[in-house]
Amino acid sequence: MPNVSTQDSLIRQTHTKVFTSPLYLTSGRILEPYQIIYETYGKLNNDKSNAILVTHALTGSHHCAGKYQNEAKAGWWDNMVGNKKFIDTEKYFVICANVIGSCYGSTSPISPIYGSFGNNDFYRLKFPVITIQDMVKAIKILLNSMGILRLHAVIGGSMGGMQALSFAILYPKSAAMFIPIAASYISNPQIIMINKIMREIIMLDSDFQQGNYAITTSPLPRFKGLQIARMLGFSQYLSLSTLQKKFSRHYVATDGYFELFGRFEVERYLDYNGANFSVYFDPLCYLYLIRALSMYDASLGFASLDHALNEIKSPLHLVAFSGDNMFPVSEMQHIKQRMDSLGLICSLEIIQSDYGHDSFLVEVTKYGDYIKQLLEYS
Repeated sequence: MPNVSTQDSLIRQTHTKVFTSPLYLTSGRILEPYQIIYETYGKLNNDKSNAILVTHALTGSHHCAGKYQNEAKAGWWDNMVGNKKFIDTEKYFVICANVIGSCYGSTSPISPIYGSFGNNDFYRLKFPVITIQDMVKAIKILLNSMGILRLHAVIGGSMGGMQALSFAILYPKSAAMFIPIAASYISNPQIIMINKIMREIIMLDSDFQQGNYAITTSPLPRFKGLQIARMLGFSQYLSLSTLQKKFSRHYVATDGYFELFGRFEVERYLDYNGANFSVYFDPLCYLYLIRALSMYDASLGFASLDHALNEIKSPLHLVAFSGDNMFPVSEMQHIKQRMDSLGLICSLEIIQSDYGHDSFLVEVTKYGDYIKQLLEYS
């Protein structure tokens, strides 16, 4: 039976699909068997032509819209996806799958190794390094199993935008259009540098136990390393302008200014978000996902970026944000320039925003109508 949301009467169903055939990874290793958890929204039409794949960002999940029972916060893109919203689930059948390597139910480092004895033999650091291309391949296999061979669109932001771009390259006939948002064709050195620091912080946490901490449904330790890593991650997501507007140099009223550990409001914000993140995300999965992000190169397996982009057969619609410090506009402009030089259909919409990288989540009203138009008129 459909799991009906309490918001907008959104028809949402959650599924888990197990695949027994091996998934051959870019590294040469395999996952066998593996599973993917995903949600669907709306209804698939008879000829299966109204399906849209939404791909999630680094710490996102398959839950992109609506609310579960007793859930305080709606899905991560609820302001974009839903009945009569920019991606209208009264018109489109939306699919959002949790990527392999993540901690929300798809096969990951915290999954049991198939055929292991007992309940405590998990992959942990034995899990193979995965690439964003591997994530895309697993989702394409899922779509095939659903009988959906051609989507109306593939759309996603940040790491989800990288997936959308790789979908266009690896499976050029899989959608009528591809819409990467706030993304790039390659991870720049700043991303690699910050991900390296985050990895070292997590590994130094004594509670992490070199990946050998207890994996259980019971509450885990509030991994301090993961909390600090998340704090560092926020330095990529918000612009200086946003930090000035939200916090300026305001001080926590109850903290003494001359106390060594007294806090500015921006520090309290980091404390809150870091602590909250460690409640619902797993440190092993975070290590594997930031590794995949650092490794991302859309031309992986091709002689050059031009050779990779030349595979694209459907229109590529890029959306970038002027204040994005993580994936600067110049990186999307480079994709547009190369696509133009190859004579391929590509558009680039630059949204004026000083919010930062998280604009694609926070400022949906600035570009939602543009997405709606692309879906309706392309």
